[in-house]
Amino acid sequence: MNQERALKGYDLVGLLEHLCGLWNRKEQEELRQVLAESFSQMKVPLAGLLDVLENCFTIQKNKSTNLHQFILAEFTRLKTNPKASLKGLGDEDRLRLQQQALGLLTDSQPGYMDPLLTIYQLSSLEKPLLIEHVSFLHGCCCYKEALVFSVKVDLQKDLDMEKMCVPLILLDKLPLAEMYVRGHPNLQHRLVTLLDSWCGPDFNIQILLSQYPQLVLSKHQTDQIHPKLLSKHIFRLMEKFGIDPSLCLNSVYKRKLDSLRFLMYKTFGEKSMSEDNWRDHVQAMVEGNTELQVQLLQLLVKHCTLQTAAQWAAHYAIPRNRLPIGVWDKIQCLSPKQLEINSGSPPSEPWMPPRSDQEKYYQLPLARENIHFVKTLDELERCKEAVLKDGVVVGVDMEWRACFGTVSSQHVALIQMAIQGQVFLLDLCAHDISQHSAAVGFIRALLSHKNILKLGYGMSGDFRSLVSTWPELKEEPLKMEGVLDLLHVHQELQRCWLGRRGRRSVEVSGGPAEKGLSLMVQQVLGKPLNKIEQLSNWERRPLRTSQLRYAAADAYCLLDVYLTLSKDPKGYGLQEDFRTNPSTQTSKSRKEKKPKDKSNKAKRREARHKENEPHFVEDQGIKVKSEYQGPTITPQDLRVVCDNMLQGLGRYLRCLGVDVKMLENTDDHKVAAELARADGRVILTAGQPYQSLRSQVGEGRCLTLDCSEKARDQAMRVLRHFHVYLTPADIFSRCQYLKTYRYVILTRFSSFYFLKINAKRSDNFTRNFVGEIILEECIMCVYDLP
Repeated sequence: MNQERALKGYDLVGLLEHLCGLWNRKEQEELRQVLAESFSQMKVPLAGLLDVLENCFTIQKNKSTNLHQFILAEFTRLKTNPKASLKGLGDEDRLRLQQQALGLLTDSQPGYMDPLLTIYQLSSLEKPLLIEHVSFLHGCCCYKEALVFSVKVDLQKDLDMEKMCVPLILLDKLPLAEMYVRGHPNLQHRLVTLLDSWCGPDFNIQILLSQYPQLVLSKHQTDQIHPKLLSKHIFRLMEKFGIDPSLCLNSVYKRKLDSLRFLMYKTFGEKSMSEDNWRDHVQAMVEGNTELQVQLLQLLVKHCTLQTAAQWAAHYAIPRNRLPIGVWDKIQCLSPKQLEINSGSPPSEPWMPPRSDQEKYYQLPLARENIHFVKTLDELERCKEAVLKDGVVVGVDMEWRACFGTVSSQHVALIQMAIQGQVFLLDLCAHDISQHSAAVGFIRALLSHKNILKLGYGMSGDFRSLVSTWPELKEEPLKMEGVLDLLHVHQELQRCWLGRRGRRSVEVSGGPAEKGLSLMVQQVLGKPLNKIEQLSNWERRPLRTSQLRYAAADAYCLLDVYLTLSKDPKGYGLQEDFRTNPSTQTSKSRKEKKPKDKSNKAKRREARHKENEPHFVEDQGIKVKSEYQGPTITPQDLRVVCDNMLQGLGRYLRCLGVDVKMLENTDDHKVAAELARADGRVILTAGQPYQSLRSQVGEGRCLTLDCSEKARDQAMRVLRHFHVYLTPADIFSRCQYLKTYRYVILTRFSSFYFLKINAKRSDNFTRNFVGEIILEECIMCVYDLP
């Protein structure tokens, strides 16, 4: 040891013991002094650093900083010491130290890579050595370390992209693959086309996994390799990397097919879209794609009539062998005139809507002559004179064409500005308006005028589309002043009304539930908006009368809502100064915000706690109060199926002994209705699927819940609704894995024994959660027995 100390200039064992002792005692200042003295006394500090890192065993993975990182950070301060540089070493010694440093990267210690790359100049090594090390890391299943190292030393062009990225994508680490191809357009194209190939009809994930036998995927990771989820990533990457959608035929086809089904449902199922709008979108979507045209015919046969399917089949000249059953015969029965697709609405559409719509929906209180369509510079000047006045209240809204199955950015086609008694519709499809600086200057002046109150609803989305339409707004950002987003006011209204026992009564019309601005208009003014033109083609010219009426009403209703709330804010649960909205206030410092936010959260949490607090009876049972009449049941009597948006609720209810089935992330919502009908279960869902699910099961067999609530609060609402009698014995009475009530009780020693001998048996051993162990097909709940 003395000979080794004389050669190296330090005692490695004694130094390590001293360093570990100082680190454990958290004496960092003395530790810095010892490290500085030790490195200065070493004959070759670079070799000594590697010896210390290789032999120091105080690894603390759960700590943000460990001793290794501390040592590396201190060593970087010795750059002025000539001994701490590779320049004074021979070629053989330099190569030996660099290879030794590469070996440390294999251990994948946190924080090693960047310091070692800098200190030992690993990027200067010859490429064959670097590629060999990447292959070694890959062979050791260190996929993340191999990819990150290859990016650090810029080896992407010399490596196989699929070999580097596919294992990490399968392990649900797509962001690492995105980092790998950053700055390399060719690799970006290959990555996106690779993901698109996984969306093809012939793709088989098992064949792919057979190429990586060392990979063991969880169910969650396997579920991520699904066309529905992959297509979302592909479209995001196409937009991010600027890739031509024609390179991703599978994803584009799937997105368009899903959009086609959505449009069929909106038009012929929900009946919330006019056939004129449906026709505009469908023609643009299926044009030039025979497969989509065939799918359209099949959907028309299912949702519409054979005659309509025959008209579209004749329009696109679909071959006879591709036609659905009965369509060819229908074509033969119809005359050429009957095979023509309807042209749509009559040209002379009246301004006043049908009487049925007048009784059901909010009506624009203006005549046609008070709606001004602005498409020339002269009309723009008259609009500016009317709008840019101190004290004016302006309702602002924007419309753009919905992009079904495309990655093109949304460009605003129409800007609506409503003042008292008038509405101006600024046509951004008109070249004189969209390309003229006067229009941009007008909108900038309006939005930044502090003495003009601008009303909107969800204005952030409108402004994003506006910036994509006029890039000059991004170069010189908008200065927003005098803006009131009624979305925030609506959220405050909802919180106030939910806090009361009785909700404010509103007239509920037939059809789907109202939401967004339409819901606010219904709650404040008594009737919702008619949203049938919401998804129409706003780039067509001329606009239909119904489109003009919808666009004007969408902006003018903001004025009516604001004026109604201003007359009696306290009657709606608002403060007198509700105009002082977060969208108009200057941003406060974090120190000012945090106490207020915490206080509000604490109050809401306390209110929910009091509302949901269970009541204990004499026999230690828990009977949750219910607002509904019905027999008292036990948790075992309650059988439910949870939609895939409520999986947390399902696990919570199962802990209480309820018989629960949960949909997978990839399941369609209709699966819940099938399970409910087959097993006599109650559907628990949230949001829009409630409307369609409740119509597929019996009365009272579908319950909707608030997704924003925690699982505990949701569970309490379910127990209250069904008058469930809960006892302490019911808690954890049901197995979380096999969903049965059969248990095997193990001692602590036995449970630890099974954990130890099966820790590496990933094929038939899985740790589920604290307190449960799953071994093959047997569930063993661990109890802390004496």
